[in-house]
Amino acid sequence: MSIADYKQGLGEHGKDTKLNLSNIFGNVDTSGMTATQFYGTALSLVYAIGDEELIAAVKTEAEGKVEDNVDGAAKLAATLMAMNNIYYRFLHLCSDKQFAKMPAGLRMNGMANPGVDKADFELYSLAVSALNGCGMCIDSHVGVLLKHNISAQAIQNSIKMAAVLNAAATAKRIA
Repeated sequence: MSIADYKQGLGEHGKDTKLNLSNIFGNVDTSGMTATQFYGTALSLVYAIGDEELIAAVKTEAEGKVEDNVDGAAKLAATLMAMNNIYYRFLHLCSDKQFAKMPAGLRMNGMANPGVDKADFELYSLAVSALNGCGMCIDSHVGVLLKHNISAQAIQNSIKMAAVLNAAATAKRIA
């Protein structure tokens, strides 16, 4: 299954989403991202979203364009952000700041050696953090990305990918 195949199941209510998917996946070369950044981000997002057909479509699009380690790093980003985004969003939103002073005690060793370049992994993590709505994590990842000279365009495109892939899964679910 490809993105073109996936779009066929989105229904009339998904017309804008279909166009946005075409725009995103049709302009990989002008996204401001490397292939590893683009497809790793897309894979991280679809793993976080959990739509099996969308996962298959993005995997098809990525096939032959990135190394196998990108898929593993994408799964790691989706998994770690599923945990971190809940925990750090709680710290950010809780008015009782005593919890922010307590050690998290969460194992996150995979972040030290994610299997891809640190900046690429940060981009994956940022997109999933935006999807999951964790402002504290978003700020942290953007800061690291800017220090690694990742362009504002690449950062913005990772967030647009999160928005469009989330909309695609929603359109498919309610078709």
